[in-house]
Amino acid sequence: MLAAGQGTRMKSRVPKVLHKVCGREMVRLVLDAVAEAGIDSTAVVVDTDAEPVRQLLGSTVAYAVQPQPLGTGHALLQARSLVGGADTVAVLHGDVPLVEADTLRTMLRVHRESDADITLLAATVDHPGDLGRVIRDGSGRIMAVVEARDADDEVCGIQEVNGGVYCFRESWLWPSLASLPASPGGEVYLTDLVSVAAGQGMAVESVKAGPEEILGVNTRVELAAAEAALRRRIRERWMLAGVSIPDPTTVYIDLDVELGHDTVLLPNTHVTGESRVGAGCVIGPDTTLSGSAIGAGCRIVNSVVDGAVVEDDVDIGPFSHIRPGTHLESEVHIGSSVEVKNSRLGRGARSGHFSYIGDAQVGANVNIGAGTVTCNYDGVRKRPTIIGEGAFIGSGSMLVAPVTIGARAQTGAGAVVTRDVPPNALAVGAPARLRAKQPHPRGE
Repeated sequence: MLAAGQGTRMKSRVPKVLHKVCGREMVRLVLDAVAEAGIDSTAVVVDTDAEPVRQLLGSTVAYAVQPQPLGTGHALLQARSLVGGADTVAVLHGDVPLVEADTLRTMLRVHRESDADITLLAATVDHPGDLGRVIRDGSGRIMAVVEARDADDEVCGIQEVNGGVYCFRESWLWPSLASLPASPGGEVYLTDLVSVAAGQGMAVESVKAGPEEILGVNTRVELAAAEAALRRRIRERWMLAGVSIPDPTTVYIDLDVELGHDTVLLPNTHVTGESRVGAGCVIGPDTTLSGSAIGAGCRIVNSVVDGAVVEDDVDIGPFSHIRPGTHLESEVHIGSSVEVKNSRLGRGARSGHFSYIGDAQVGANVNIGAGTVTCNYDGVRKRPTIIGEGAFIGSGSMLVAPVTIGARAQTGAGAVVTRDVPPNALAVGAPARLRAKQPHPRGE
């Protein structure tokens, strides 16, 4: 895989092939397709400033270094010692991220069955732009690939273009590549091998791909086009698997997401990272799930859930924020404008509206009244709040951590609790004082 381009048109300090499409780096997308196609030995050609690429890919691939940007042919030559001895050498580009494994399998099969010296990936597109045109003779035999910069008006009118993905017969490739003359600028191009092979009477075959598969990314405009194409694939895959997306163009789903059947993603919903959503959920509208695990039967509306675990039958929102480290057990209710951070809420706990719950352990069936705040930061450290099962926290309570509210205890509206409240006790006032607990009107 050729991944040594500088990517200057991206205008980024991030190497071009590390820019992400649907949550995954372009270079990883290509390598995933390669692995799925059954190619089990891969060399990546990088430039001299490739440490970020090496950090991402680690020892899963071999590396060759192209010390100077002298063209695609020169780049491939740098990998000769790493891939020599194989019958077939497949060449891909790290900035052409949407090629599919099925297409690569087809290329390999056609290349072997036809006993070709070169098999290239081609596509027919409406607006070829700066892509190289595939030139055929009257019998349809491929004669050359002409780059757009070298094309006259007649060639520019050709709509069949080169996708930049090749299979080569190894015994023919290396001597032919080594003998290619450099361009006036000192660069050696892989595309020149096509005309060399045709001139020698060698077999040059092609496999057709969809236009999206050959999208190359050199600018952020092209990056957005690749993102849109892959997102469309992802949405269609999930709809065919039993997920409802009433307005697909407004929904973003990353590649590493898992969705359960009969889940509904409503407009303006983003499901990103390695999020998992169970069956029968309704997510959205206007909701973002990032790196979170959502159980079955949940309802999340107009809210953000980030780095959290949400068990079955939980409802959240609107306008709430569930932050990293949070675990909501089954049947929890989080209503309007509630923020929960690094806390665990037990089964059936409720926080209806306008509350902040941070660094807290909340027992089952606790009711947290509107306006409650766990005052978890003392200016130096984050402090814990513990609320026992069945407790009732009155509206506007300030729980000044570290503090424990015992099981079935109550705080009055507006209480400022600075000391522990024993089980079954009542604390009221600012600062809160213990009072005799009055019988609940329902006899509880």
